[in-house]
Amino acid sequence: MAQDKIVVVGARENNLKNITVEIPRDKLVVITGLSGSGKSSLAFDTIYAEGQRRYVESLSAYARQFLGQMDKPDVDHIEGLSPAVSIDQKSTSRNPRSTVGTVTEIYDYLRILFARAGVPYSPATGKPIERQSTDQVVDAALRLPEGTKLQVLSPVVRGRKGEYKKELQEIQQAGYVRVRVDGTMYEVTDDIPMDRYKQHTIEVVVDRLVIKEGLERRLTDSIEAALKMGKGLVTLSSQKSSEGAEEWHDELFSEHYSCPVSGFTMPELEPRMFSFNSPFGACPDCTGLGTKTEFDPDLVMPNKKIGLRDGAIVPFVYKSGDTKEWWPEVLDAVGRAIGFDAKRPVFELNEEQLQSVLYGLEDPVKVMMKYSRAERSFSYTWTGVVEILRKKYESTESEWVKRDLEQYMRTKPCPACGGRRLKPETLAVKIGGLNIADVTVMSVSDALEFFTHVEGQLSARQKAIGERAVKEIIERLRFLNDVGLSYLTLDRSATTLAGGEAQRIRLATQIGSGLMGCLYVLDEPSIGLHQRDNHRLIDTLLRLRNLGNTVLVVEHDEDTMRAADWLIDIGPGAGEHGGQIVNEGPYGEFIKKDSPTSVFLNGHKKIEIPAVRRRPKTPCPLPAQ
Repeated sequence: MAQDKIVVVGARENNLKNITVEIPRDKLVVITGLSGSGKSSLAFDTIYAEGQRRYVESLSAYARQFLGQMDKPDVDHIEGLSPAVSIDQKSTSRNPRSTVGTVTEIYDYLRILFARAGVPYSPATGKPIERQSTDQVVDAALRLPEGTKLQVLSPVVRGRKGEYKKELQEIQQAGYVRVRVDGTMYEVTDDIPMDRYKQHTIEVVVDRLVIKEGLERRLTDSIEAALKMGKGLVTLSSQKSSEGAEEWHDELFSEHYSCPVSGFTMPELEPRMFSFNSPFGACPDCTGLGTKTEFDPDLVMPNKKIGLRDGAIVPFVYKSGDTKEWWPEVLDAVGRAIGFDAKRPVFELNEEQLQSVLYGLEDPVKVMMKYSRAERSFSYTWTGVVEILRKKYESTESEWVKRDLEQYMRTKPCPACGGRRLKPETLAVKIGGLNIADVTVMSVSDALEFFTHVEGQLSARQKAIGERAVKEIIERLRFLNDVGLSYLTLDRSATTLAGGEAQRIRLATQIGSGLMGCLYVLDEPSIGLHQRDNHRLIDTLLRLRNLGNTVLVVEHDEDTMRAADWLIDIGPGAGEHGGQIVNEGPYGEFIKKDSPTSVFLNGHKKIEIPAVRRRPKTPCPLPAQ
């Protein structure tokens, strides 16, 4: 006969008093009681811990070594357990690269959608760009001055990890002699050093020639062969015939996208181009973080009324107030170089002089050092206060020094990408007139509205390609909307989410997974949620139950208790005075019995609104009109 309840016998974890309890399966069950009474000890430390331990033990020995051994909770035995999933407030991601979009996997579907159905636009003309033909690549090569040395390269591997010995053998068997690996030229027969754990780029040298008349046929054949081998990509590496060191200029061409006006080219669109966690898509300045933490001139020089050599640059000053080491003499030299006395107040510097102090001078300055009986002068390259502090921060191994310098730093949006995390060419790809960054700055409700009506702005081809991705995006956005998170933006950093927000995001993700037969354990999911949105959260919990799951919620919220199929009250007190089952049953029966929670639910007790409000000692000032 099917097990229709979870039976816990002899639970003694933390402050639980050897309790035995039966919890109905495939129901919404709320465990309530005073804070510290033992709710989490029963739900998380006993039921979830044992469910997770049994599931891990069912895996192979190889898989278990990656998951770690879990301790058995202090309980006699538990029957009727399912694989358990914990959705608590402590599992928020602290990775600065995680966003609401990545945590919910919405961003993964956005990357696929933009890579497969996106339209590249030229940054110069603002018009869609088209694929390049072989003739266009040949014409670009023939426009080079006569006498220019040219190499036709076929990129067969671009930024991927591995040793690629098999590929190099195939290149040799195809009759090619030379390859360029990570920018260095080798013969195929050489012992080419490649670390299997590092990313490499391998380009086959298809032809080497000099631009002159009558070259069209050979050039065309070489470019066609390179395009075929490079799956639509070819690199033309050119060098003008001149004396001195060889300097080659590379230009990547694609059979796919090119702007005939500006020459802007784009490789084949692929999902990793739209990832700010991949070097192929991330802004090179901020490496995809969207922010840069740099030394702020206003924090470095907070007091502009004193001179440079007298302590205006705070990191150059000892606690006693004296300027450190040789900096007074160096600052005197900088002042002389920019036509300013280093003893005069900083606010008297003009903008150009201030920039020189902060960011350096091109020419060395002459520093005069006085000793007891002699004077010595030497040249010093002044790189600027900001650069000096940055180098000190990066080179020091002392955590104390780093913490001291961090007080003069401030995190700001990356000036190169404006906080959008991606390369300019990636942001040139649009759907419905918006690029992927424009979509992620939308709130969940606005993004849901956009994707619900985006089909009217797509071509028949785009609809056919992007239909499934759009469907998945809409579904996940709707789940987030249903749990009361319509105000969050998809680019919101996961580190800034409150515990309740992070928990509801995981709840929405679990609904999207469509699993049934699981045991979900939640820790006060209503925290941080406005009362008017409570029904959305409750509907979500009921939907999770209706999928065929047991939902166990530790909660104080009255609306959630009323919607529950079964209530368990733990008490009667907190700590050593708790740990006992004092009341349980469906809501109608639960409120008929006396327990610390039921007396408030049935109205026998209530917390009155104070008749007289306390007045603040100092009245709050009214905002200016």
